[in-house]
Amino acid sequence: MWKEGVKVGIRAAVEQDLPRIVEIYNAAIPTRRSTADTETVTINSRLEWFRKHNPDRRPLLVYEQGDEVVAWISFEDFYGRPAYQHTAELSIYVAPEHQGRLMGKKMLQAAEELAPRLGIQILVGYVFAHNSPSIRLLQAFGYQEWGRLPNVAQMDGKEYNLCILGKRLEHQASTEQSAPANC
Repeated sequence: MWKEGVKVGIRAAVEQDLPRIVEIYNAAIPTRRSTADTETVTINSRLEWFRKHNPDRRPLLVYEQGDEVVAWISFEDFYGRPAYQHTAELSIYVAPEHQGRLMGKKMLQAAEELAPRLGIQILVGYVFAHNSPSIRLLQAFGYQEWGRLPNVAQMDGKEYNLCILGKRLEHQASTEQSAPANC
């Protein structure tokens, strides 16, 4: 897609995007709102993670403006067991200079549109409870809090709660109840 002579759109990430993906991720670390990493990561340390993404199953997508990647979203396996193959964890990161410009909304909308073609019926996100912009974004798309892990993260001498937010994308007929009263 082109907007006023500038290339704009979402596409599958390629390995050449990895330095920018890492740069955007590293910019989030000092905020202590979006990741439990406390030290910057290297391109080399993220190479295996990058290569695990499969465009046909668990893609890594970037939002590009002009020739610059300004945001990314990844689909990852949930809990790594076959019975969870229809569930994916999402992670969204937006470059600081592009936050507040609806990039997260565009990325999440694209992810939900793509999910059925990937065989994904349920999307989940792990969000720190104090990350209100991300919680508001997910809730605006109909995600609900499915769990809360109290004080599981420790950063800079403080403890943080982790919220699990989820959404079922398509209704599946099932003979089982949707969720037991106790986990």
